[in-house]
Amino acid sequence: MPWADPMPLPLTVSGLMVQTRGGRQLLSVPELLLPAGALLGVRGPSGAGKSTFLHSLSGLLEAQGSVRWGETELIGLPSERRTMFRAQNMGLIFQDFLLFDELSPQANAGLASLFTRRAARPMVARRAADRLSHLGVPQGSRTVASFSGGERQRVAIARALATDPAILMADEPTASLDRTAADRFIDDLIALVRESCKTLIAVSHDLHLLERLDRVLTIEDGVLTDDSGART
Repeated sequence: MPWADPMPLPLTVSGLMVQTRGGRQLLSVPELLLPAGALLGVRGPSGAGKSTFLHSLSGLLEAQGSVRWGETELIGLPSERRTMFRAQNMGLIFQDFLLFDELSPQANAGLASLFTRRAARPMVARRAADRLSHLGVPQGSRTVASFSGGERQRVAIARALATDPAILMADEPTASLDRTAADRFIDDLIALVRESCKTLIAVSHDLHLLERLDRVLTIEDGVLTDDSGART
């Protein structure tokens, strides 16, 4: 079933900085430009600031500087407006899936319908079912508690895409998967974002994923040290 394309949202970052309350710098990104529909990877050692970078771009962290998605300056918005922007424009895929084990894949994937206006809820539920079907996720009365890691990650993708967001963000999306499941996940993810012209920003150590993306940033000690294609 075809869905309307989300509004393109290019990213412009300027003077982005995140600090602890004590003033220790966690992240500094002087400038970054990303066109709408680009696939961006972020790599670096553990604790380098990759997740901080992802959370800053999604408005989950308080930060200084400018993060502009299209015409929206995210950092300058109050917390409730940032939450609204995420709900309307972003899909988030977490490393540990964050599914409700007692619920079916359909119920998990359609959770966003609980937070949308009443008139839009049937569309979100239908889109969730469509994405589950597209990803080959088993449906029925079976709950996700018995699902494999690969099946659970596919439910997480369907949930992230249920609102048809312009932006998809993934934090170590293959870390919990074996190599075979991870490669299948990568194929599904890349195909979905490219066919729907979504922007993807993925934090990952997985070179199999990074080499499929358009561009890769390296962050070390909270500083952008490289901006290139995925190379070993």
